[in-house]
Amino acid sequence: MTHAMLKGSNVPIEATAVRAVLRWAPGQGAPVVDASALLLGPDGRVRSDEDFVFYNQPRHPSGKVWRLGQKRVAEGLTDTIQTDLAGVESAVSQILLVASAEDVSFGRVRSLRILLYDATVADAEPLAYFDVKPETGEETALICGELYRRGGGWKFRALGEGYTNGLQGLATDFGISVDESGGGAGPAARPPPPPPRDDTKKTPHQDHLPA
Repeated sequence: MTHAMLKGSNVPIEATAVRAVLRWAPGQGAPVVDASALLLGPDGRVRSDEDFVFYNQPRHPSGKVWRLGQKRVAEGLTDTIQTDLAGVESAVSQILLVASAEDVSFGRVRSLRILLYDATVADAEPLAYFDVKPETGEETALICGELYRRGGGWKFRALGEGYTNGLQGLATDFGISVDESGGGAGPAARPPPPPPRDDTKKTPHQDHLPA
């Protein structure tokens, strides 16, 4: 059963590994959306800059949280974070699932949705989805949802909390040390996307995620 979620609602997650898929509709003037994750301790902050999984640091040192990258699917474009929940260190209490756009507001992103899948089951229906709607349209980064520990297991909460100062401002709020020169772990220096394959102009892959 797929849960259609409202802002602030939560559902238990029984899967041992999940894929959090950000999906949006392409269009003229629409930005590329990047998925990222922050692993937080009990104090609600990262333990170090290594707890930030994003385009410049796509895999957590533990190997339990990583970014799969952008793809084109029948419904639009996606970027994905995968998490091995069973293997996440006990010191991690929450995993924030974040969307950001490069210097463009989310008011120009159509049909943004986060979908949660059981990563251990091929071609599975989503466990849950949440249509993320910016409150003002001026946001350049959004906390779409969070995975968090509760009672020995994990739950997912739909959030939709926005930031107007981008991924850098969001990351700083949770304890990331941003290198303004772009040489550190912070999100200041975004690499250019890889060249497209075949006839694709916007994304580097053609393979499909489960619908």
